[in-house]
Amino acid sequence: MKTLIVGVGGVTNGGKSTLSQFLHQKIHNSCIIAQDAYFKDDCLIPVDSKGLKQYDTLDALHMEKMMKEVCSWRKDPHEFLKRRGLTAKGPSTDDELYVLIVEGFLIFNHRPLNEMFDMRYFLEIPYDVCKKRRSTRVYAPPDPPNYFDEYVWPMYLQNRKEMEKITSKIVFLDGLKPKNEVLDAVNEDIRQEIARLQGQS
Repeated sequence: MKTLIVGVGGVTNGGKSTLSQFLHQKIHNSCIIAQDAYFKDDCLIPVDSKGLKQYDTLDALHMEKMMKEVCSWRKDPHEFLKRRGLTAKGPSTDDELYVLIVEGFLIFNHRPLNEMFDMRYFLEIPYDVCKKRRSTRVYAPPDPPNYFDEYVWPMYLQNRKEMEKITSKIVFLDGLKPKNEVLDAVNEDIRQEIARLQGQS
């Protein structure tokens, strides 16, 4: 069988989940592993000198568990989907292709995970738009006052800088473009890669 692992990263509230869900619906034999599902318990999240919870760091995430899931999929994607009730089709064939969509805000900052991606996409939106979108979301626990300006945005800039040191093979997406335009462009890009892989003997 053949596999393709697609990374969908980006700034908070940039549209990562929307893009990932869209691709999952459009691409046969695909599934999503979302980084947000691997946050540690709140009592284990590091705290800085100001008393702010450090959610936007790899230390706040169970990356070992996430890597285990990704590796489990890569070892046998057909069985991985079957165990989760995502496919009821017959036995896997050698020419079948499976796509894993890995979505998250720090997926490209974790080097072992980053090295597994065949394709990488990163959604960008400017500061003011990001802050406005963030203010409309409900988090548990809720953001403390000034959390976006004092922690979230500075950490995004820091993490992005570190990410760009790790890899340059990222397609940056303008999150201000019409949603359908962004979704369709990425879908078409991936479909071309799928066609290329399926055309290989």
